[in-house]
Parts: sequence; structure tokens; C-alpha cells
Amino acid sequence: MNRPRSNAARAATGKVRIIGGRWRGTRLDVADAPGLRPTSDRVRETLFNWLQPVLPGARVLDLFAGSGALGLEALSRGAAAAVLVERDARLAAALRATAARLQGGEAASVVQADALAWLHAQPDGGFDLAFVDPPFDANFWGGVLPALTAKLSAQGWLYVESPPGADALPPPEWALHREGSTREVRYALYRRRSTDATVTLANDPAGDATDAIHERTPRE
Repeated sequence: MNRPRSNAARAATGKVRIIGGRWRGTRLDVADAPGLRPTSDRVRETLFNWLQPVLPGARVLDLFAGSGALGLEALSRGAAAAVLVERDARLAAALRATAARLQGGEAASVVQADALAWLHAQPDGGFDLAFVDPPFDANFWGGVLPALTAKLSAQGWLYVESPPGADALPPPEWALHREGSTREVRYALYRRRSTDATVTLANDPAGDATDAIHERTPRE
């Protein structure tokens, strides 16, 4: 997640952890930056259980990277490469430092840039999976989601996180595959409607572990 935006010093005031794969247990700094809200361990566990069949070898985009929890989790679990885009220069520097200390961390490419401007400059079809979890108070979904569509492969997957009730829907060519919610967020995984659905994503084996999470699988 990309969060600007104060000139005040940003100390690392918290941690999140990578919860699966080769870097399991690695702790990531969460800076004291306005609006920085890393995806919770519980939501990430659910999401990556859904995604596990399609992660090996995937080209991943974490468009509002923040702590890097989504992009680095994907790499930890088998993605081939991940681009982490972060506008805040200090957060981007912290992401580079984190990647440098991880064995195999060169698979993470950190870009310090405005997410939408950077996205428009990219070639089409370069990614298999994109994470879109922008600052909730900035209303980026309407600009980013249409621009992102062409940058994903024909077999692409799209994850969107937003406040409950927000207008954060991708264009019509994306079909809702799985979704869930907490009191603070709605999280949803989409795939292209034209995709030959030869991969069935796993159900979350811990889906009933807490009543704070409500998951739904749409009828297709």
C-alpha cells in the first residue's frame, strides 16, 4: 500500500510478518506514515490460500506496496518476480533494504513512483497477478482499475482491497471469484471472464476459524 505523506520522520513503529513459504516468519517494518494499513495476517492467510495454485512462476505487481506484505508474501510462496510500486521515497528505500536482506530477494523490484503514472507507461500483458490496496481516503480505484486491465495477461488475476461499501469494482471483463470482509475492509479476488478456468483456486481451510471474516464464493 502506498501512503504519503508527511515530511516528518517516519520511524518503524510496528511489524507484520510473512506467513508462508521460504521466508515464513520474516518480519517487515510498518512505518509511522499517514494511512499506512498493512493487510492483516488473517486476511493475507485467506487470500494466499486462495491463490496458492497460481503463484508458482507468476509475475506479480504490488501497486501500492507500503510494507511490501503482499508482494513479498507472493514471492515467498513461489512467484517468479514481483514489482513493488511505492510513491513514498522513504518507504521505497525500506522495501529495497528488506529485499536485499532476503535470500532470493532480487526477485523483488522496487519502483519509487506514482502508481497511476507508472502504470500508464508499462507494456500490456506484463503481469499475471496484481494487488490493488491503495490508501482508502484517496479513492484511487476508479483510475487504477481500468488502467490496470491491459497490463494483466489473458489468464490474469486481480486482488482488490477497499472499505466495505466503497465503489471499488474493476471493469466488467473481470468476474468475481472469491470475496470476504471484516469490519474494516472488503477483499475480493477477480479473474477475467474469458479465462479458460482450468485452475480452481483452493478453498481456505481456515475459513471458519474466526467470525470476524465473512467469505463468499459467487455462483458462476
